Amino acid sequence: MHSLNPAIAARFMALTSGHLTREYPHKLDHVLDGPEDAQTPSALHPIFHGSFDWHSCVHGWWQVLRLARLFPDLEQAAGVRELAARMLTADNFAVETAYLARPSARGFERPYGWAWALALQGEMRRHDAPWAGHADAFAAAFAARFHAFLPLQTYPIRVGTHYNSAFAMTLARDWAAEHDCVLVTLIDTRARDWFGQDRSCQAWEPGGDEFLSSALCEALVMSRVLGAEFARWFDAFLPDAAQGLPATLFSPASVSDRSDGKIAHLDGLNLSRAWCWRAIARALGEGHPVCMRARETADLHLAAALPHVAGDYMGEHWLASFALLALEAGG
Repeated sequence: MHSLNPAIAARFMALTSGHLTREYPHKLDHVLDGPEDAQTPSALHPIFHGSFDWHSCVHGWWQVLRLARLFPDLEQAAGVRELAARMLTADNFAVETAYLARPSARGFERPYGWAWALALQGEMRRHDAPWAGHADAFAAAFAARFHAFLPLQTYPIRVGTHYNSAFAMTLARDWAAEHDCVLVTLIDTRARDWFGQDRSCQAWEPGGDEFLSSALCEALVMSRVLGAEFARWFDAFLPDAAQGLPATLFSPASVSDRSDGKIAHLDGLNLSRAWCWRAIARALGEGHPVCMRARETADLHLAAALPHVAGDYMGEHWLASFALLALEAGG
């Protein structure tokens, strides 16, 4: 079974630290309301201007801070702490937070970036460092967006990309379990409304540019929401899972061109599926007939994707974060 260890931690921290401050190439999520808004990524985002795009930079920071905390004696961890002291300042977070007040930023990074912003602040709070609380107002702004938006969103978004509702709800709920009990209740209510009666999922995936499994992300959030009720729901949602059906959920995706940013998403699909399957296995419990198959399937997906975390910047700027999710889920 693939597991997190110091060698992997050192490799991931070195890899990701190398692009957290790499400003170009960069894909902005930015609406220009006037000519004065045509600014560079670093002018708009003094912290999150690296890693090709804003959300990848956010979860890249989450990843390196988490690894530095889990493996504090590694040389790379010291470098992460030095970079954090330089970048994660109160002034820089004030600029990042102020950006959200722009009238055209209402949908900025919704919901994927919102959820990762919460995860980052939650990780920062676990550190004994001067910057540990600098993201508090930043996270509060994103939590407020979840509170405002979830009641307005009539239908879930089930695609396997950044707009997926279940993925964002999983990360947001994990954060809210420690920081915002009202948001937990809101997410649980929404998840039950949207997914509670889903049965016999066809799992028509993967799509050509998807990095999330719509089916497994839904099952993952329901495992958080339902607790002891989850196994019954899962057995109705994927009734043939013990037989390895639908087969598409049990076979790693093939990646034909890792220099194509969209096609490279499929390496992320393999990693995120591994994360989901491992967490689902734990939620179902040892006695469930799907448990062992889920763990074996997770290992197949990890084996397919881990060799490709580095190599081309189209995957390199983000894949290590999803590899960490999957590796940690293994226990």
